[in-house]
Amino acid sequence: MGTAEGALEGADVVCTVTAAKDPVVSSAWLTSGCHVNAVGSFTPTARELDSETIQSASLFVDSKASALAESGDVLIPVAEGVIDSEHIQAELAALVTSESGGRQSPAELTVFKSLGLAVEDLAASRAVFDRAVVAGVGTLIP
Repeated sequence: MGTAEGALEGADVVCTVTAAKDPVVSSAWLTSGCHVNAVGSFTPTARELDSETIQSASLFVDSKASALAESGDVLIPVAEGVIDSEHIQAELAALVTSESGGRQSPAELTVFKSLGLAVEDLAASRAVFDRAVVAGVGTLIP
């Protein structure tokens, strides 16, 4: 497994958390039904996923406006003409509230491109706080 390709072999879920300027994931390496969380590269000129991955996947984002302004994973395939802004299926909030559906079939390739929103950080910190209270650990500061 000494290569990215080897690491992805047979993976059902792939998480990319890099500062890559160029793709570290090729669509050819992804198995049918795989889900990709792309949470690393976050500038218009950098990306973790190749254009074919974005084009062939159902694409979900935390913020459509942010993805179309800041994400090279989205902007580069748009500039190449392989997708347009309508390729984005839904934002995270619509998925969480069931306003929009997610995966439509077991074989579907799905990608979640996150640029990070403050509300995501707040939700994560609240979950950690609640678990600490239940476990009786930590120190409450008035």
